[in-house]
Amino acid sequence: MSTAYLAVHPIPGEGPEDIVLDEHGTLYTGLVDGRIISRTREGEVATIATVPGRPLGIELLGADELVVCASDAGLLAVSLRDGAVRVLVDEVAGVPLRTCNNAAVAADGTIFFSDSSALHVIPRWRAEMIERTGTGRLLRRDPDGSVEVVREGLQFANGVALGLDESYVIVAETTTRRIERIWLTGDAAGEAEPFAEDLPGYPDNCSTGSDGLIWVALANPRNAVLDVVGHLPRAARRAVGRLPEKLLPTPSAEIGFLAYDDRGVVAHEEYGRIDGFSMLTSVREHAGELWFGSLTSSAIAHARL
Repeated sequence: MSTAYLAVHPIPGEGPEDIVLDEHGTLYTGLVDGRIISRTREGEVATIATVPGRPLGIELLGADELVVCASDAGLLAVSLRDGAVRVLVDEVAGVPLRTCNNAAVAADGTIFFSDSSALHVIPRWRAEMIERTGTGRLLRRDPDGSVEVVREGLQFANGVALGLDESYVIVAETTTRRIERIWLTGDAAGEAEPFAEDLPGYPDNCSTGSDGLIWVALANPRNAVLDVVGHLPRAARRAVGRLPEKLLPTPSAEIGFLAYDDRGVVAHEEYGRIDGFSMLTSVREHAGELWFGSLTSSAIAHARL
């Protein structure tokens, strides 16, 4: 990749799917075994907590807690002091959160988060992309604990991020390679519109950088086989989706990411490979540096632009 500096940092576990950094540069991530770990800038790693489910999206919730999207377990809060775990949301409108995936936290504590599918859990993400169930949702939890559905009928709802001024929220639809914007303020409040379409890869986690840009991880480049399968009749897609995992399309080693400004214009993009690191699922800009998470690697990556 063409960044000025790039390093891969091994960690004691697999699958740091998303990452977030605090004001001191300490990094937090969740691993496939349920552990939530921290890593200081000096490389010291500690276990903060162990959560139920598979931790995916992770965000800061005030100064003392993390928000963790845990597939199978729901939207969780984790104390940074003692590792205590509390459930914020585990069902919405009577539908359990099977694939709570990514989140964004507003200044007042409101949490926008995605539920990717009502039918398939994250280990079956390939089946969801093939079947295109259209059961993904963008949800909102207010500080008083009330929850509402912001958007439904989404194709693999995934990355969520707020505009820097919090006038809008975006949600990525991985399967269809598009990002939707929902306005939160102004005359268009409540209205949805395309933010980015026909992406060159499948968008995963999204985050708002300190630079005001919306950073989007591309888990894999566009796959021609998935394009063909996506146009099959629903019954045929379901049949393909039920095949053994080893027969379904597999991710490539190519990774990429994009950054968008408020107009939905690409301000930065890179593609390539990183030795010892694959399936990039998150990119986080912090103080002019980029940090990368992965669904499958046992490492995080770090770059300076």
